[in-house]
Amino acid sequence: MFVLSSPSGAGKTTLAKLLLQNDKHIHSSISYTTRAPREGEAEGVDYHFTDKETFQKMIDNSEFLEYAEVFGNFYGTPKALVEENLSKGEDVVFDIDWQGNRSLIDNARSDVVSVFILPPSKAALKERLIKRAQDASETIELRMSKANSEMQHWQEYDYIIVNKDLNRSFKKLLSILRAERLRKHRRIGVYHFVSNLMEQSHD
Repeated sequence: MFVLSSPSGAGKTTLAKLLLQNDKHIHSSISYTTRAPREGEAEGVDYHFTDKETFQKMIDNSEFLEYAEVFGNFYGTPKALVEENLSKGEDVVFDIDWQGNRSLIDNARSDVVSVFILPPSKAALKERLIKRAQDASETIELRMSKANSEMQHWQEYDYIIVNKDLNRSFKKLLSILRAERLRKHRRIGVYHFVSNLMEQSHD
């Protein structure tokens, strides 16, 4: 489970999409949310959009790996698809906040690699929020006011990337992903490979 978190506008969603476009062994964790779709967002592609009553029923039925309330709306990661991908040795990228990351770590620390994306400055963060033109000015100000409370959790993450340049940040992110795949406890089948290798004759 490859977690990307950041304050709103720092680039985690864009970086997650680049990962999905450039690596065939990582898949998107499509969250459920109670917020309304933004312009250009599609059901089942960006999110599963639902109401609070349905979301609560899913909580009661233990259908989420993690869930959290963010800016008055709920977001949750469904278990089934994630567990299916992990069982096949595939990776899953999570675009979630620090609350979701903490929940995943509490439930499955050895399966989680987390990266926190920081903006180069507060001015750059606000500029990106304005440029993406997805929120009203009041919402942008709310997101900016929450940035510090999100960034203060950076020490809970395995890696930190300051997103000054998108291409460089993506290369760093890809390097982290590929290195973490080589950790021995994630190499499915390597035990049997090494055992067979040691039994082979060198003649």
